[in-house]
Amino acid sequence: MKRPLILLAALVAAASSLSAAPPPPGRALRWVYLASNFLVDKNVEEAVALVERSARAGYTGVVLADSKFMRWDELPQRYADNVRRVRDACRAAGLDCIACVFPMGYSNDLLSRDPNLAAGLPVVEAPFIVRGRKVLPADDSAAIANGGFEQSERDVPAGWRFVDQPGKITFIDTQVKRGRQASLRMQDIGRHDAEHGHGRACQTIRVHPFRYYHISAYVKTENFEAAGDVRIAVLGEGGVSLQYADLGLAPTQDWKRVDVTFNSLECSEVNLYLGVWGGRGGTIWWDDVRLEPGGLVNVVRRPGAPFRLTSEDGQTVYEEIRDFAGAADPLLGRTPYAGEYGVWHDPPVMSLPPGSRLADGQKVLASYYHTAIIYGGQVACCMSEPKVYEILAWQADQVHRHLNPDGYFMQHDEIRVQGYDASCAERKWTPGEILADNVRRCAEILRAADPGKRIYVWSDMFDPTHNAGRTGRYYLVKGDGPWYRSWDGLPKDVTVVNWHGQAEGRVESLQHFASLGLPQILAGYYDGPPGRIRDWLADTSQVAGVIGVMYTTWEHRYDDLETFAAELQKAGR
Repeated sequence: MKRPLILLAALVAAASSLSAAPPPPGRALRWVYLASNFLVDKNVEEAVALVERSARAGYTGVVLADSKFMRWDELPQRYADNVRRVRDACRAAGLDCIACVFPMGYSNDLLSRDPNLAAGLPVVEAPFIVRGRKVLPADDSAAIANGGFEQSERDVPAGWRFVDQPGKITFIDTQVKRGRQASLRMQDIGRHDAEHGHGRACQTIRVHPFRYYHISAYVKTENFEAAGDVRIAVLGEGGVSLQYADLGLAPTQDWKRVDVTFNSLECSEVNLYLGVWGGRGGTIWWDDVRLEPGGLVNVVRRPGAPFRLTSEDGQTVYEEIRDFAGAADPLLGRTPYAGEYGVWHDPPVMSLPPGSRLADGQKVLASYYHTAIIYGGQVACCMSEPKVYEILAWQADQVHRHLNPDGYFMQHDEIRVQGYDASCAERKWTPGEILADNVRRCAEILRAADPGKRIYVWSDMFDPTHNAGRTGRYYLVKGDGPWYRSWDGLPKDVTVVNWHGQAEGRVESLQHFASLGLPQILAGYYDGPPGRIRDWLADTSQVAGVIGVMYTTWEHRYDDLETFAAELQKAGR
Protein backbone atom coordinates (compact mmCIF):
# COMPACT_ATOMS: atom_id res chain seq x y z
CA MET A 1 0.00 0.00 0.00
CA LYS A 2 3.03 2.28 -0.17
CA ARG A 3 2.57 3.18 -3.82
CA PRO A 4 -0.24 5.77 -4.10
CA LEU A 5 -3.21 5.06 -6.35
CA ILE A 6 -6.54 6.86 -6.50
CA LEU A 7 -9.55 4.60 -6.50
CA LEU A 8 -13.27 4.59 -7.02
CA ALA A 9 -16.56 5.22 -5.23
CA ALA A 10 -19.74 3.34 -4.44
CA LEU A 11 -22.68 1.78 -6.25
CA VAL A 12 -25.36 0.50 -3.91
CA ALA A 13 -28.12 -0.62 -6.25
CA ALA A 14 -26.80 -4.10 -7.08
CA ALA A 15 -25.47 -4.96 -3.63
CA SER A 16 -28.58 -6.87 -2.55
CA SER A 17 -27.73 -9.74 -4.90
CA LEU A 18 -24.38 -10.42 -3.18
CA SER A 19 -23.70 -12.99 -0.50
CA ALA A 20 -22.10 -10.62 2.04
CA ALA A 21 -24.44 -8.32 3.95
CA PRO A 22 -24.95 -5.07 2.01
CA PRO A 23 -25.37 -1.71 3.69
CA PRO A 24 -28.89 -0.71 4.67
CA PRO A 25 -31.06 0.39 1.72
CA GLY A 26 -30.06 3.79 0.41
CA ARG A 27 -26.95 3.91 2.62
CA ALA A 28 -23.64 3.63 0.81
CA LEU A 29 -20.69 2.71 2.99
CA ARG A 30 -18.35 5.66 3.39
CA TRP A 31 -15.36 4.84 5.54
CA VAL A 32 -12.35 6.67 6.90
CA TYR A 33 -9.03 4.85 7.30
CA LEU A 34 -7.30 5.73 10.57
CA ALA A 35 -3.90 4.28 11.47
CA SER A 36 -2.54 5.43 14.82
CA ASN A 37 -0.76 4.50 18.03
CA PHE A 38 -3.57 4.34 20.55
CA LEU A 39 -1.22 3.94 23.49
CA VAL A 40 -0.59 7.69 23.20
CA ASP A 41 -3.41 9.62 24.89
CA LYS A 42 -3.03 12.59 22.55
CA ASN A 43 -3.61 10.31 19.56
CA VAL A 44 -6.80 9.02 21.17
CA GLU A 45 -8.09 12.57 21.62
CA GLU A 46 -7.37 13.27 17.95
CA ALA A 47 -9.03 10.00 16.89
CA VAL A 48 -12.22 10.78 18.81
CA ALA A 49 -12.34 14.24 17.24
CA LEU A 50 -11.85 12.68 13.80
CA VAL A 51 -14.66 10.20 14.42
CA GLU A 52 -17.05 13.03 15.32
CA ARG A 53 -15.90 15.07 12.35
CA SER A 54 -16.35 12.08 10.01
CA ALA A 55 -19.92 11.59 11.20
CA ARG A 56 -20.74 15.23 10.51
CA ALA A 57 -19.30 14.88 6.99
CA GLY A 58 -21.55 11.92 6.20
CA TYR A 59 -19.16 9.01 6.64
CA THR A 60 -20.55 5.76 8.02
CA GLY A 61 -17.54 3.93 9.43
CA VAL A 62 -13.95 4.14 10.63
CA VAL A 63 -11.26 1.53 9.97
CA LEU A 64 -8.78 1.35 12.86
CA ALA A 65 -5.20 0.15 12.33
CA ASP A 66 -2.50 -0.09 15.00
CA SER A 67 0.60 -2.30 15.15
CA LYS A 68 -0.20 -2.87 18.81
CA PHE A 69 -3.20 -5.02 17.87
CA MET A 70 -0.52 -7.76 17.93
CA ARG A 71 0.74 -6.80 21.39
CA TRP A 72 -2.26 -6.73 23.75
CA ASP A 73 -0.48 -8.91 26.33
CA GLU A 74 2.58 -6.65 26.41
CA LEU A 75 0.77 -3.38 27.12
CA PRO A 76 -0.84 -1.76 30.17
CA GLN A 77 -4.59 -1.82 30.66
CA ARG A 78 -4.63 1.81 29.57
CA TYR A 79 -4.09 0.71 25.97
CA ALA A 80 -7.23 -1.43 25.84
CA ASP A 81 -9.17 1.37 27.55
CA ASN A 82 -7.95 3.85 24.93
CA VAL A 83 -8.94 1.62 22.02
CA ARG A 84 -12.38 1.04 23.51
CA ARG A 85 -12.80 4.78 23.91
CA VAL A 86 -12.34 5.24 20.15
CA ARG A 87 -14.74 2.37 19.47
CA ASP A 88 -17.33 3.90 21.82
CA ALA A 89 -16.96 7.24 20.04
CA CYS A 90 -17.78 5.46 16.77
CA ARG A 91 -20.88 3.92 18.26
CA ALA A 92 -22.02 7.18 19.81
CA ALA A 93 -21.68 8.83 16.39
CA GLY A 94 -23.51 6.00 14.61
CA LEU A 95 -20.39 4.81 12.75
CA ASP A 96 -19.19 1.27 12.17
CA CYS A 97 -15.86 0.42 13.78
CA ILE A 98 -13.70 -1.96 11.68
CA ALA A 99 -10.45 -3.44 13.03
CA CYS A 100 -7.41 -4.27 10.89
CA VAL A 101 -5.99 -7.73 11.58
CA PHE A 102 -3.69 -10.40 10.08
CA PRO A 103 -0.66 -8.57 8.58
CA MET A 104 0.31 -10.99 5.82
CA GLY A 105 2.54 -8.73 3.70
CA TYR A 106 3.82 -6.14 6.16
CA SER A 107 4.22 -8.84 8.78
CA ASN A 108 6.57 -7.13 11.22
CA ASP A 109 3.91 -6.90 13.93
CA LEU A 110 3.19 -10.62 13.71
CA LEU A 111 6.91 -11.39 13.59
CA SER A 112 7.46 -9.47 16.82
CA ARG A 113 6.00 -12.58 18.46
CA ASP A 114 8.42 -14.94 16.67
CA PRO A 115 11.00 -13.45 14.28
CA ASN A 116 11.88 -16.89 12.86
CA LEU A 117 8.49 -17.03 11.14
CA ALA A 118 9.83 -14.64 8.49
CA ALA A 119 9.72 -15.91 4.92
CA GLY A 120 13.15 -17.16 3.87
CA LEU A 121 15.35 -17.29 0.80
CA PRO A 122 17.56 -20.37 0.33
CA VAL A 123 21.34 -20.55 0.51
CA VAL A 124 22.60 -23.76 -1.08
CA GLU A 125 25.99 -25.23 -0.14
CA ALA A 126 27.78 -21.99 0.65
CA PRO A 127 31.44 -22.68 1.55
CA PHE A 128 32.61 -22.06 5.13
CA ILE A 129 36.02 -22.84 6.64
CA VAL A 130 37.09 -23.82 10.16
CA ARG A 131 39.60 -21.38 11.63
CA GLY A 132 40.61 -21.30 15.29
CA ARG A 133 37.55 -23.28 16.40
CA LYS A 134 35.25 -20.94 14.47
CA VAL A 135 33.32 -21.68 11.28
CA LEU A 136 33.64 -18.66 8.97
CA PRO A 137 32.24 -17.80 5.51
CA ALA A 138 34.74 -18.62 2.79
CA ASP A 139 33.00 -17.76 -0.49
CA ASP A 140 35.51 -15.62 -2.40
CA SER A 141 34.27 -16.54 -5.86
CA ALA A 142 32.51 -13.18 -6.39
CA ALA A 143 34.24 -9.81 -6.11
CA ILE A 144 33.88 -6.18 -7.15
CA ALA A 145 36.63 -4.87 -9.41
CA ASN A 146 38.11 -1.44 -8.65
CA GLY A 147 35.65 -0.71 -5.85
CA GLY A 148 37.78 2.25 -4.76
CA PHE A 149 37.80 3.80 -8.26
CA GLU A 150 41.59 4.01 -8.17
CA GLN A 151 42.08 2.99 -11.81
CA SER A 152 40.39 5.09 -14.46
CA GLU A 153 40.69 6.82 -17.79
CA ARG A 154 38.85 10.02 -18.72
CA ASP A 155 36.43 9.77 -15.80
CA VAL A 156 35.57 6.13 -16.59
CA PRO A 157 36.60 3.74 -13.81
CA ALA A 158 38.26 0.52 -14.92
CA GLY A 159 36.29 -2.65 -14.34
CA TRP A 160 32.92 -0.91 -14.51
CA ARG A 161 30.70 -1.66 -17.47
CA PHE A 162 29.51 1.91 -17.79
CA VAL A 163 28.96 5.18 -15.97
CA ASP A 164 26.40 7.77 -17.08
CA GLN A 165 27.85 10.67 -19.11
CA PRO A 166 31.48 10.66 -17.89
CA GLY A 167 32.86 14.17 -17.65
CA LYS A 168 29.36 15.68 -17.44
CA ILE A 169 27.50 13.73 -14.76
CA THR A 170 30.12 11.25 -13.55
CA PHE A 171 33.69 12.14 -12.52
CA ILE A 172 36.68 10.52 -10.90
CA ASP A 173 37.41 12.77 -7.89
CA THR A 174 40.95 12.69 -6.47
CA GLN A 175 40.30 15.53 -4.01
CA VAL A 176 37.20 14.33 -2.13
CA LYS A 177 37.67 10.68 -1.25
CA ARG A 178 37.10 8.31 1.61
CA GLY A 179 39.62 5.69 0.53
CA ARG A 180 43.12 5.95 -0.82
CA GLN A 181 43.28 7.85 -4.10
CA ALA A 182 39.87 8.61 -5.58
CA SER A 183 36.08 8.44 -5.38
CA LEU A 184 33.29 8.46 -7.95
CA ARG A 185 31.41 11.77 -8.03
CA MET A 186 28.03 12.43 -9.63
CA GLN A 187 26.66 15.96 -9.93
CA ASP A 188 24.16 18.21 -11.74
CA ILE A 189 22.33 15.13 -12.96
CA GLY A 190 19.06 16.86 -13.76
CA ARG A 191 20.83 19.47 -15.92
CA HIS A 192 22.45 16.90 -18.18
CA ASP A 193 19.64 14.30 -18.15
CA ALA A 194 16.42 16.22 -17.60
CA GLU A 195 14.27 13.36 -18.91
CA HIS A 196 15.48 10.48 -16.70
CA GLY A 197 17.84 11.94 -14.12
CA HIS A 198 20.18 8.96 -14.44
CA GLY A 199 23.44 9.09 -12.54
CA ARG A 200 24.67 5.48 -12.32
CA ALA A 201 27.66 3.20 -12.42
CA CYS A 202 27.27 -0.45 -13.41
CA GLN A 203 29.46 -3.53 -13.04
CA THR A 204 28.72 -7.13 -14.03
CA ILE A 205 29.62 -9.74 -11.41
CA ARG A 206 29.72 -13.52 -11.67
CA VAL A 207 27.98 -15.22 -8.75
CA HIS A 208 26.84 -18.68 -7.73
CA PRO A 209 23.10 -19.40 -7.73
CA PHE A 210 21.40 -19.38 -4.35
CA ARG A 211 24.19 -17.66 -2.50
CA TYR A 212 23.87 -14.82 0.02
CA TYR A 213 25.97 -11.68 -0.51
CA HIS A 214 26.64 -8.44 1.35
CA ILE A 215 27.53 -5.19 -0.43
CA SER A 216 28.87 -2.18 1.46
CA ALA A 217 29.84 1.25 0.19
CA TYR A 218 30.63 4.68 1.56
CA VAL A 219 28.50 7.60 0.38
CA LYS A 220 28.81 11.35 0.85
CA THR A 221 26.26 13.97 -0.28
CA GLU A 222 26.11 17.74 -0.60
CA ASN A 223 22.80 19.50 -1.33
CA PHE A 224 21.80 16.40 -3.26
CA GLU A 225 18.32 16.34 -4.77
CA ALA A 226 16.51 13.42 -6.33
CA ALA A 227 12.90 12.95 -7.38
CA GLY A 228 13.49 9.20 -7.47
CA ASP A 229 15.63 6.71 -5.60
CA VAL A 230 19.28 6.62 -4.62
CA ARG A 231 20.00 2.92 -4.69
CA ILE A 232 22.40 0.06 -4.73
CA ALA A 233 20.51 -2.08 -7.22
CA VAL A 234 21.29 -5.69 -8.06
CA LEU A 235 19.67 -7.01 -11.23
CA GLY A 236 19.76 -10.64 -12.22
CA GLU A 237 19.14 -12.37 -15.52
CA GLY A 238 16.29 -10.79 -17.43
CA GLY A 239 16.52 -7.64 -15.30
CA VAL A 240 15.05 -9.33 -12.21
CA SER A 241 15.69 -7.16 -9.16
CA LEU A 242 17.30 -9.00 -6.26
CA GLN A 243 17.76 -6.10 -3.79
CA TYR A 244 15.12 -3.67 -2.51
CA ALA A 245 16.39 -2.19 0.77
CA ASP A 246 16.55 1.61 1.02
CA LEU A 247 19.83 3.38 1.80
CA GLY A 248 18.48 6.11 4.08
CA LEU A 249 20.65 8.99 2.84
CA ALA A 250 20.31 12.65 3.79
CA PRO A 251 20.65 15.48 1.21
CA THR A 252 23.86 16.59 2.92
CA GLN A 253 25.98 14.19 4.95
CA ASP A 254 29.59 13.23 5.47
CA TRP A 255 30.89 9.81 4.49
CA LYS A 256 28.46 7.15 5.66
CA ARG A 257 28.68 3.40 5.18
CA VAL A 258 25.60 1.85 3.60
CA ASP A 259 24.87 -1.87 3.50
CA VAL A 260 22.59 -4.08 1.43
CA THR A 261 22.30 -7.82 0.95
CA PHE A 262 20.96 -10.00 -1.82
CA ASN A 263 20.37 -13.63 -2.65
CA SER A 264 21.43 -14.57 -6.17
CA LEU A 265 18.46 -17.00 -6.44
CA GLU A 266 18.63 -18.73 -9.83
CA CYS A 267 21.16 -16.26 -11.27
CA SER A 268 24.81 -16.92 -12.13
CA GLU A 269 25.49 -13.31 -13.11
CA VAL A 270 24.23 -9.99 -11.76
CA ASN A 271 24.55 -6.34 -12.67
CA LEU A 272 25.41 -4.09 -9.75
CA TYR A 273 24.24 -0.48 -10.03
CA LEU A 274 25.26 2.42 -7.80
CA GLY A 275 23.48 5.68 -8.28
CA VAL A 276 20.26 7.54 -8.72
CA TRP A 277 17.16 7.35 -10.89
CA GLY A 278 15.46 10.74 -11.00
CA GLY A 279 18.45 12.85 -9.93
CA ARG A 280 18.24 16.61 -9.97
CA GLY A 281 20.86 18.84 -8.36
CA GLY A 282 23.72 18.70 -5.90
CA THR A 283 26.51 16.16 -5.59
CA ILE A 284 26.93 12.58 -4.43
CA TRP A 285 30.18 10.63 -4.00
CA TRP A 286 30.72 6.83 -3.85
CA ASP A 287 33.78 5.03 -2.56
CA ASP A 288 35.15 1.78 -1.15
CA VAL A 289 32.51 -0.55 -2.64
CA ARG A 290 32.93 -4.12 -1.39
CA LEU A 291 31.25 -7.50 -1.73
CA GLU A 292 31.50 -10.43 0.68
CA PRO A 293 29.45 -13.45 1.81
CA GLY A 294 26.35 -12.62 3.82
CA GLY A 295 27.12 -15.32 6.36
CA LEU A 296 24.43 -15.89 8.98
CA VAL A 297 23.02 -12.36 9.16
CA ASN A 298 19.22 -12.71 9.46
CA VAL A 299 19.37 -16.49 9.25
CA VAL A 300 15.92 -18.00 9.88
CA ARG A 301 15.75 -21.04 12.15
CA ARG A 302 12.61 -23.21 12.26
CA PRO A 303 11.59 -26.68 11.04
CA GLY A 304 10.30 -25.23 7.77
CA ALA A 305 13.67 -23.53 7.14
CA PRO A 306 16.26 -26.19 8.07
CA PHE A 307 19.98 -25.60 8.59
CA ARG A 308 22.39 -28.18 7.16
CA LEU A 309 26.19 -28.36 7.45
CA THR A 310 28.07 -31.01 5.50
CA SER A 311 31.57 -31.99 4.51
CA GLU A 312 32.86 -30.60 1.24
CA ASP A 313 31.99 -33.83 -0.57
CA GLY A 314 28.53 -33.92 1.02
CA GLN A 315 29.06 -37.35 2.51
CA THR A 316 29.09 -36.29 6.18
CA VAL A 317 26.26 -34.32 7.75
CA TYR A 318 27.41 -32.53 10.90
CA GLU A 319 25.17 -32.31 13.93
CA GLU A 320 24.26 -29.10 15.67
CA ILE A 321 25.37 -29.01 19.33
CA ARG A 322 27.64 -32.05 18.84
CA ASP A 323 29.75 -30.60 15.98
CA PHE A 324 28.94 -26.88 15.84
CA ALA A 325 27.01 -24.24 17.74
CA GLY A 326 25.83 -20.67 17.17
CA ALA A 327 24.03 -21.12 13.84
CA ALA A 328 21.45 -18.50 14.79
CA ASP A 329 21.21 -14.72 14.74
CA PRO A 330 20.29 -13.19 18.12
CA LEU A 331 19.55 -9.89 16.37
CA LEU A 332 17.03 -11.40 13.94
CA GLY A 333 13.86 -9.32 14.19
CA ARG A 334 15.23 -7.43 17.18
CA THR A 335 16.87 -4.41 15.52
CA PRO A 336 16.23 -2.10 17.27
CA TYR A 337 13.14 -3.74 18.84
CA ALA A 338 10.88 -6.76 18.40
CA GLY A 339 9.49 -6.97 14.88
CA GLU A 340 12.13 -4.77 13.25
CA TYR A 341 14.82 -6.31 11.03
CA GLY A 342 18.12 -4.63 10.24
CA VAL A 343 19.60 -5.14 6.79
CA TRP A 344 23.10 -5.73 8.15
CA HIS A 345 25.02 -6.14 11.40
CA ASP A 346 28.05 -8.10 12.55
CA PRO A 347 27.44 -11.69 11.39
CA PRO A 348 26.92 -14.40 13.99
CA VAL A 349 29.82 -16.85 14.08
CA MET A 350 29.52 -20.60 14.54
CA SER A 351 31.91 -22.22 17.00
CA LEU A 352 33.14 -25.75 17.71
CA PRO A 353 32.12 -27.41 20.99
CA PRO A 354 34.46 -29.93 22.66
CA GLY A 355 34.45 -33.21 20.80
CA SER A 356 33.45 -31.70 17.44
CA ARG A 357 34.32 -33.80 14.41
CA LEU A 358 35.31 -30.66 12.50
CA ALA A 359 39.04 -29.96 12.13
CA ASP A 360 40.96 -26.71 11.77
CA GLY A 361 41.36 -25.74 8.11
CA GLN A 362 38.48 -27.93 6.98
CA LYS A 363 36.07 -26.57 4.37
CA VAL A 364 32.38 -27.31 4.90
CA LEU A 365 29.17 -26.46 3.04
CA ALA A 366 26.21 -24.72 4.70
CA SER A 367 22.64 -24.69 3.38
CA TYR A 368 20.12 -22.52 5.16
CA TYR A 369 17.53 -19.74 4.79
CA HIS A 370 17.70 -16.00 5.48
CA THR A 371 15.03 -13.37 5.27
CA ALA A 372 15.04 -10.26 3.08
CA ILE A 373 14.17 -6.66 3.98
CA ILE A 374 12.07 -4.71 1.47
CA TYR A 375 12.37 -0.91 1.21
CA GLY A 376 12.33 0.70 4.66
CA GLY A 377 11.94 -2.46 6.73
CA GLN A 378 9.08 -4.61 5.38
CA VAL A 379 9.37 -8.33 6.14
CA ALA A 380 6.77 -10.96 5.21
CA CYS A 381 5.86 -14.03 7.24
CA CYS A 382 5.86 -17.54 5.79
CA MET A 383 2.26 -18.56 5.15
CA SER A 384 3.12 -22.27 5.27
CA GLU A 385 4.18 -22.23 8.93
CA PRO A 386 1.60 -23.67 11.39
CA LYS A 387 2.61 -21.26 14.16
CA VAL A 388 1.56 -18.30 11.99
CA TYR A 389 -2.03 -19.52 12.28
CA GLU A 390 -1.74 -19.95 16.03
CA ILE A 391 -0.73 -16.30 16.28
CA LEU A 392 -3.52 -15.19 13.95
CA ALA A 393 -6.09 -17.06 16.03
CA TRP A 394 -4.68 -15.43 19.16
CA GLN A 395 -4.93 -11.97 17.59
CA ALA A 396 -8.51 -12.54 16.45
CA ASP A 397 -9.49 -13.56 19.98
CA GLN A 398 -7.71 -10.58 21.52
CA VAL A 399 -9.22 -8.01 19.13
CA HIS A 400 -12.67 -9.48 19.66
CA ARG A 401 -12.29 -9.45 23.43
CA HIS A 402 -10.76 -5.99 23.81
CA LEU A 403 -12.34 -4.09 20.92
CA ASN A 404 -15.41 -6.08 19.81
CA PRO A 405 -15.48 -4.32 16.41
CA ASP A 406 -18.27 -4.39 13.87
CA GLY A 407 -16.05 -6.08 11.29
CA TYR A 408 -12.53 -7.27 10.53
CA PHE A 409 -10.21 -6.03 7.77
CA MET A 410 -7.57 -8.63 6.79
CA GLN A 411 -4.27 -6.99 5.80
CA HIS A 412 -3.23 -9.19 2.87
CA ASP A 413 -1.21 -6.66 0.94
CA GLU A 414 2.00 -6.53 -1.13
CA ILE A 415 3.38 -9.90 -0.02
CA ARG A 416 6.88 -9.57 -1.48
CA VAL A 417 8.81 -12.61 -0.23
CA GLN A 418 7.32 -16.11 -0.33
CA GLY A 419 7.50 -19.62 -1.69
CA TYR A 420 11.17 -20.55 -1.22
CA ASP A 421 10.99 -22.06 2.28
CA ALA A 422 11.20 -25.84 2.66
CA SER A 423 7.77 -25.69 4.31
CA CYS A 424 6.40 -24.17 1.08
CA ALA A 425 8.27 -26.60 -1.21
CA GLU A 426 6.92 -29.61 0.69
CA ARG A 427 3.36 -28.57 -0.14
CA LYS A 428 4.14 -28.57 -3.87
CA TRP A 429 1.85 -25.59 -4.34
CA THR A 430 2.40 -22.31 -6.15
CA PRO A 431 2.49 -19.16 -4.02
CA GLY A 432 -0.95 -18.38 -5.43
CA GLU A 433 -2.30 -21.67 -4.10
CA ILE A 434 -0.61 -21.06 -0.76
CA LEU A 435 -2.22 -17.62 -0.54
CA ALA A 436 -5.63 -19.00 -1.55
CA ASP A 437 -5.40 -21.50 1.28
CA ASN A 438 -4.21 -18.79 3.65
CA VAL A 439 -7.04 -16.33 3.02
CA ARG A 440 -9.59 -19.14 3.32
CA ARG A 441 -8.14 -20.18 6.68
CA CYS A 442 -7.92 -16.58 7.87
CA ALA A 443 -11.62 -16.05 7.23
CA GLU A 444 -12.38 -19.28 9.10
CA ILE A 445 -10.39 -18.05 12.09
CA LEU A 446 -12.39 -14.82 12.19
CA ARG A 447 -15.73 -16.61 11.89
CA ALA A 448 -14.79 -18.88 14.79
CA ALA A 449 -13.58 -15.99 16.96
CA ASP A 450 -16.52 -13.64 16.32
CA PRO A 451 -19.36 -15.28 14.36
CA GLY A 452 -21.54 -13.11 12.17
CA LYS A 453 -19.17 -10.16 11.78
CA ARG A 454 -18.34 -8.87 8.30
CA ILE A 455 -14.88 -9.60 6.86
CA TYR A 456 -12.91 -7.45 4.41
CA VAL A 457 -9.59 -7.80 2.56
CA TRP A 458 -7.37 -5.68 0.29
CA SER A 459 -7.64 -6.40 -3.42
CA ASP A 460 -4.11 -6.33 -4.82
CA MET A 461 -2.93 -9.87 -4.01
CA PHE A 462 -6.07 -11.37 -5.58
CA ASP A 463 -6.27 -9.17 -8.66
CA PRO A 464 -4.97 -10.45 -12.04
CA THR A 465 -4.71 -6.84 -13.22
CA HIS A 466 -2.58 -5.94 -10.20
CA ASN A 467 -0.22 -8.24 -8.24
CA ALA A 468 -1.78 -11.57 -9.22
CA GLY A 469 -1.08 -11.52 -12.95
CA ARG A 470 -0.65 -14.66 -15.00
CA THR A 471 3.01 -13.94 -15.83
CA GLY A 472 5.95 -11.92 -14.56
CA ARG A 473 8.18 -11.91 -11.50
CA TYR A 474 6.95 -10.27 -8.32
CA TYR A 475 9.71 -9.06 -6.00
CA LEU A 476 11.30 -12.06 -4.23
CA VAL A 477 8.37 -14.46 -4.64
CA LYS A 478 9.11 -17.80 -6.28
CA GLY A 479 7.97 -18.43 -9.82
CA ASP A 480 6.53 -16.71 -12.87
CA GLY A 481 3.15 -15.12 -12.20
CA PRO A 482 3.43 -16.47 -8.64
CA TRP A 483 0.14 -15.11 -7.25
CA TYR A 484 -2.05 -16.17 -10.17
CA ARG A 485 -5.33 -17.84 -9.11
CA SER A 486 -4.91 -16.70 -5.50
CA TRP A 487 -8.49 -15.43 -5.70
CA ASP A 488 -9.71 -19.03 -5.74
CA GLY A 489 -9.48 -18.93 -1.95
CA LEU A 490 -11.64 -15.83 -1.41
CA PRO A 491 -14.79 -16.85 0.49
CA LYS A 492 -18.09 -15.48 -0.79
CA ASP A 493 -18.78 -13.65 2.48
CA VAL A 494 -15.64 -11.50 2.17
CA THR A 495 -15.82 -7.94 0.82
CA VAL A 496 -12.89 -6.76 -1.29
CA VAL A 497 -11.44 -3.29 -0.64
CA ASN A 498 -10.21 -2.44 -4.12
CA TRP A 499 -7.28 -0.05 -4.55
CA HIS A 500 -6.58 -0.54 -8.25
CA GLY A 501 -7.56 2.93 -9.39
CA GLN A 502 -5.17 3.62 -12.23
CA ALA A 503 -6.89 4.16 -15.57
CA GLU A 504 -5.31 1.11 -17.15
CA GLY A 505 -6.99 -1.98 -15.80
CA ARG A 506 -9.28 -0.44 -13.21
CA VAL A 507 -12.53 -1.45 -14.91
CA GLU A 508 -11.15 -4.95 -15.50
CA SER A 509 -10.21 -5.13 -11.83
CA LEU A 510 -13.73 -4.24 -10.73
CA GLN A 511 -15.21 -6.69 -13.19
CA HIS A 512 -12.90 -9.47 -11.97
CA PHE A 513 -14.19 -9.30 -8.40
CA ALA A 514 -17.76 -8.73 -9.53
CA SER A 515 -17.56 -11.94 -11.59
CA LEU A 516 -16.61 -13.78 -8.40
CA GLY A 517 -19.76 -12.50 -6.71
CA LEU A 518 -17.78 -10.41 -4.22
CA PRO A 519 -18.91 -6.97 -3.01
CA GLN A 520 -16.35 -4.18 -3.26
CA ILE A 521 -15.46 -1.08 -1.29
CA LEU A 522 -13.17 1.22 -3.19
CA ALA A 523 -10.23 2.86 -1.48
CA GLY A 524 -10.14 6.45 -2.71
CA TYR A 525 -8.21 9.64 -2.05
CA TYR A 526 -4.67 8.23 -1.51
CA ASP A 527 -3.34 11.62 -0.43
CA GLY A 528 -4.15 13.25 -3.75
CA PRO A 529 -6.56 15.95 -4.95
CA PRO A 530 -10.09 14.89 -3.94
CA GLY A 531 -11.50 15.82 -7.34
CA ARG A 532 -9.53 13.08 -9.04
CA ILE A 533 -12.13 10.58 -7.92
CA ARG A 534 -14.64 11.88 -10.47
CA ASP A 535 -13.04 9.96 -13.33
CA TRP A 536 -13.30 6.73 -11.41
CA LEU A 537 -16.85 7.29 -10.26
CA ALA A 538 -17.99 7.13 -13.86
CA ASP A 539 -16.36 3.71 -14.32
CA THR A 540 -18.36 2.14 -11.50
CA SER A 541 -21.43 2.22 -13.72
CA GLN A 542 -19.92 -0.68 -15.69
CA VAL A 543 -19.98 -3.17 -12.78
CA ALA A 544 -22.38 -4.33 -10.11
CA GLY A 545 -21.78 -4.76 -6.42
CA VAL A 546 -19.66 -1.74 -5.48
CA ILE A 547 -21.14 -0.90 -2.09
CA GLY A 548 -18.86 1.78 -0.68
CA VAL A 549 -15.80 3.99 -0.69
CA MET A 550 -13.04 4.57 1.83
CA TYR A 551 -11.12 7.79 2.41
CA THR A 552 -7.64 6.23 2.45
CA THR A 553 -4.64 8.17 3.67
CA TRP A 554 -1.12 6.87 4.28
CA GLU A 555 0.21 10.30 5.28
CA HIS A 556 -2.36 10.90 8.03
CA ARG A 557 -3.86 13.70 5.96
CA TYR A 558 -7.44 14.54 6.83
CA ASP A 559 -7.60 18.11 5.50
CA ASP A 560 -9.63 16.92 2.51
CA LEU A 561 -12.09 14.77 4.46
CA GLU A 562 -15.10 17.03 3.90
CA THR A 563 -14.14 17.92 0.32
CA PHE A 564 -13.85 14.25 -0.57
CA ALA A 565 -17.26 13.55 0.95
CA ALA A 566 -18.70 16.47 -1.03
CA GLU A 567 -17.33 14.98 -4.26
CA LEU A 568 -19.16 11.75 -3.50
CA GLN A 569 -22.32 13.64 -2.67
CA LYS A 570 -22.16 15.56 -5.94
CA ALA A 571 -21.86 12.30 -7.83
CA GLY A 572 -24.88 10.88 -6.00
CA ARG A 573 -22.81 8.28 -4.20
